[in-house]
Amino acid sequence: MKIAVISENGTTVSQHFGRAPYYVVVTAEDGGVVDKEKREKPGHHSFAHQHSDSAHGSAHEEGHGFDAQSQSRHASMAEPIADCKVLIAGGMGWGAYENLTSRGIETIVTDIKNIDEAVKLYLEGKLLNLQQRLH
Repeated sequence: MKIAVISENGTTVSQHFGRAPYYVVVTAEDGGVVDKEKREKPGHHSFAHQHSDSAHGSAHEEGHGFDAQSQSRHASMAEPIADCKVLIAGGMGWGAYENLTSRGIETIVTDIKNIDEAVKLYLEGKLLNLQQRLH
């Protein structure tokens, strides 16, 4: 099973899905980690040249992160982890969360900072999904 974790530095869980430039992808077998790799992740920095009325669309019309442009951006961000079953993040918007889960990626929001610790807790079935951290 492959588990993706968003990160800014390769060792800590990033607090915002859209801003993180990397995924750390961990391959787990028989309850243990057998491989770890770093993948580039498109994010807000990748879309800076695109203009929109807000970074996540109109909250009045469709809800934060649910407009067509935001959903297209979320799809681009999900592409590099299409082979992953799980994504662990420190925080994200509801639009990104729904987009990822609709792709069959179990999305977990955590306050655990260390990637290795978060993955270990997930594999032990002890990593809580703190949806209250969604915005």
